[in-house]
Amino acid sequence: MRSLQEHITGTILNWIRKRQTASSTPEREARAQSTGAIAPAKLREVRFSDFDAVAELKQRWGMTADSLENWKRLWKENPALMRGEIERPMGWVLEADGLIVGYLGNISLQCRYSDRTLTAVTAHGFVVEGPYRALALSLAAAFFSQKSVDLYISTTSIGPVGKMALAFKSAYLPQPDYDSVLFWVLQPHPFSQALMTKLNLGPTAARIGSALSALAIASDKTLRRRWPRPSAESFTISDIAAKDIGDDFQALWTAKLSERPRLFADRRPAVLRWHFEIPGDRGSARVLCCHKDGELVGYAVIRTDTDPHDGLRKSIIADTLVRHDDPETVRALWAAAYENARIEGSHVLEVLGFPPGIRQACSEWKPYVRKYPACPYYYKAADPILHKQLSDGAAWYATPFDGDATLIRASYSSSIVHGTFAVRTENSRDSIVSQVPLGERTEVF
Repeated sequence: MRSLQEHITGTILNWIRKRQTASSTPEREARAQSTGAIAPAKLREVRFSDFDAVAELKQRWGMTADSLENWKRLWKENPALMRGEIERPMGWVLEADGLIVGYLGNISLQCRYSDRTLTAVTAHGFVVEGPYRALALSLAAAFFSQKSVDLYISTTSIGPVGKMALAFKSAYLPQPDYDSVLFWVLQPHPFSQALMTKLNLGPTAARIGSALSALAIASDKTLRRRWPRPSAESFTISDIAAKDIGDDFQALWTAKLSERPRLFADRRPAVLRWHFEIPGDRGSARVLCCHKDGELVGYAVIRTDTDPHDGLRKSIIADTLVRHDDPETVRALWAAAYENARIEGSHVLEVLGFPPGIRQACSEWKPYVRKYPACPYYYKAADPILHKQLSDGAAWYATPFDGDATLIRASYSSSIVHGTFAVRTENSRDSIVSQVPLGERTEVF
């Protein structure tokens, strides 16, 4: 007999697969199948004045239309661009008859590997109108042909986009469990209601299914003690906003780099503040600080967002960094993250990514597990020697902090250009979104 965990995770996975193979709406099909002649499209770099047209294109294909304030943050206030050594493109568009029919954003990052500072780029918001799907590769080619780049990062859970990354000689992140999401259910009834909504059941079936599922999850949670518990060691945990990240984070970051060679996304205090302070953020980000004997020995960042379609309120552990990957410090922080999620009213707490040793620290709390429908992380190093070194899973410290998984979130604009935003959980590695053939809607890298 299948375990309850297998039933729950199996149901979620089946729903994800169902959504991923779903066809587009009739309106989109009509556009894509139009027999009329189409204007030729031309590839060019993104200009800041393209904001309105790109936002409209993304909305039209069910993606989050970003705010103008966030464009300014990403491409004018990005710490990785402050050196001014090279003018990095904001991205590329396909333009036909004065209309933007394709887009791929290009976000600059910095990484550290041993004593090297690496220039990195991550792609974002890959979308192409149906009639121009054959030109989607030209956007990807522009991304991968950039000069003065050490590392190309592609974070996606959509198969066709991953295949495109592989076509440009990217490789899978070499950690076999990275595609597994660990999660705990805090509120069984709202969680079950959201699950029934996603399954598109009728009102009666949804009501009965929700009640039975909630009862089963609550019973299983109690019997198997499926929740994080505080560490036995003596730690002091405090909760701050991202804007209050201070100099003690620099000391932790410097010490972390000296431990052993691994690839880290830049975590200097200014970068952390920039990363998690999103203008008009519709969700929230809190930073949990772990002190021992007055010293900062670790932190965890918790992001909380509500899905506007099904009402599921989800907290994720967006980043964690602790001295020597100490499991007791990790447990103290993640137990505090569970309590933070409870206070925030979240229905579920998720752990996405992280090296095996970090994930193992919470195995005794018996989290549920589900897998991404496709590999969520691809990389390509320009230097063949570095690329080979990164083929060792132990060389990575990959988390949702990498790429654009937590960098881009639904946000309010100070002047709403389009009235409403079509919001979805964008590229949260296990993003649950409809997938249509490549080119009609191409998911975020």
